[in-house]
Amino acid sequence: MVARKSVCLCRLADGIRAAQVRFGRFLANRRVTVEGVIESWGDRTKLAAKGLHVLAIQDTSEVRFPTTEENRRDLGKIKKGNVFGVLLHAMLGIDAKSGTCLGLLGGKVWTRDDIVKAPHAERPLSEKESHRWLTTAYQAKEVLSQASMITFIGDRESDFFAYWASVPGNNVHLISRAMNDHALLEGGTLLAAVERIAIADRGTIELRERANRRPREAKVGLRFGTVVLKRPWTAKKDDLPDSVTVNLVQVKEPHPPKDVEPITWLLLTTHAVNSAADAWQIVDWYKQRWIIEQFFRELKTQGLQIEDSQLETANRLLKLVAIAAIAAAIIIQLVQARDGRNAQLASLAFTPSEIETLKALNKKLEGKTELQKNPHKPGSLAWAAWVIAKLGGWNGYPSSKPPGPITFHHGLTYFRAFAEGWAFRDVCMP
Repeated sequence: MVARKSVCLCRLADGIRAAQVRFGRFLANRRVTVEGVIESWGDRTKLAAKGLHVLAIQDTSEVRFPTTEENRRDLGKIKKGNVFGVLLHAMLGIDAKSGTCLGLLGGKVWTRDDIVKAPHAERPLSEKESHRWLTTAYQAKEVLSQASMITFIGDRESDFFAYWASVPGNNVHLISRAMNDHALLEGGTLLAAVERIAIADRGTIELRERANRRPREAKVGLRFGTVVLKRPWTAKKDDLPDSVTVNLVQVKEPHPPKDVEPITWLLLTTHAVNSAADAWQIVDWYKQRWIIEQFFRELKTQGLQIEDSQLETANRLLKLVAIAAIAAAIIIQLVQARDGRNAQLASLAFTPSEIETLKALNKKLEGKTELQKNPHKPGSLAWAAWVIAKLGGWNGYPSSKPPGPITFHHGLTYFRAFAEGWAFRDVCMP
């Protein structure tokens, strides 16, 4: 999948019918389970995270598959209306110091059934979809058992009392964007308490481009403080405490550009926040959520095009999504490796035969001057990324704009053809 930038079984099999049948049988095999694939997600990440402070970023994305009234492909609804597919909840491990993607940590892939359940407030947490935030965190704790510190980062959906009460521990912290106006133990609510806190500092936040937002800089005011969240009546789990103490950090844009929605982030965290510098650090860590948004885009619209799969059953589609998630994470690592920030090996993404192809191509693509040489250690992922980017049209000069996902997509497409030809060199040449 990484090499071909595709999840199409025909493409993965190079049009060879027997290979395509083997891939289909693999996905149909009852011994191949979604849970088994997800359990393998953290195998490499565990080693890469040893001794590091890891930002464990989790989020959910809807993967829509086309259906008809006659053939729903055993899929459940993922949105209101006539929209069917599967849901992917994934957690990526990020080195807090360098921002390097270490790999997948855990998650869940599922499709909804049509069974009418009890009202949300009356169901125990274990029967709610929000329970995935807890189970994924528990998976990650096992994978990251040798990390020096873990900081779980989530968007608004992760802001619920049981999450704050159950997940933190020794060297295990949370950062979540507030969704609820929590009741406070001393009376009043969270949002009212924030407004009573004076602005402690002012600064500028660089906002990355998103589907509904252009990249820009936002001038914001910074507040921080401490609050005690009161256990809500809807928290049915008996062993939860009556309250949880958390720190808050708010960045708010008072004067946004015309016709632009102002930035207001209210972040809750278990990290100590004793100064403006501590508060800005929380904001910087939260901004790393952008990486998991890139991960989902790589899986869908900008890369693997998972939603174009023609597999006919939900069982196979669920497995395909779980496998494709691994490929998407590797591609993110490949894009990040372009600047040589990490010491990951090319074998993370390429087979031994493909690495031999990369060596041959590297000799051809390097120029005569030092500026035109591959600056990275041979055999490293950064070294491989330089070759792929050159194939994709990047000129290789340090002063040029770094290659992006589209450049790597083109480079991988060309590389696939070279790799296949190289594999046949001993067969076709006398």
